[in-house]
Amino acid sequence: MNIHQLSVNHDERQDRLLLRLNTQDLQEFRFWLTRRMTLRLMPAIEKSAKRLEAAQPGVAVTDAPSQQLLTELKRDAFLKKTDFATPFENRATQWPLGAEPLLITDAHMSIQPGGALEISFEDKSDPTQARSCQLHLQVSLVHGMAHLIRQASEKAEWLAASSPIQATEAGPVLAPEPPRYAH
Repeated sequence: MNIHQLSVNHDERQDRLLLRLNTQDLQEFRFWLTRRMTLRLMPAIEKSAKRLEAAQPGVAVTDAPSQQLLTELKRDAFLKKTDFATPFENRATQWPLGAEPLLITDAHMSIQPGGALEISFEDKSDPTQARSCQLHLQVSLVHGMAHLIRQASEKAEWLAASSPIQATEAGPVLAPEPPRYAH
């Protein structure tokens, strides 16, 4: 599947994000991300992006700070040349997962030998009719998807200071450190 467009929008009525992927052959894949799933998924996506960047041919980065810097540089370079201004086009003629988006209840990720991230999204909300979809994303698409999910999460105020999980611009979504007591 060659992905042509990505879109992430916040549905205020149901407090969830709609992730839409259009392929070059006019297929559209739709996924609902709840706040809880989004906050659990983002650190894994960002960690996977670091691993993908470090595994690129000709890259000899082994320590964590260097991996973080490399990932930030590659992400920033990708974001600078990406067109986020063009609106998402509703040109799809096929919906392989059906008209109703998958409600993602489980997600599994693995780095593939060819340098792609395989994400398996599962909808187990109805045990009698579990559905799933596997995506194979190159690192540039991983950066783009993470960027759009983060933007939509910020717009939905899911990453607000009152949230138990906070984001930093330079790093992944992290739980705050517990308080320390000294005597």
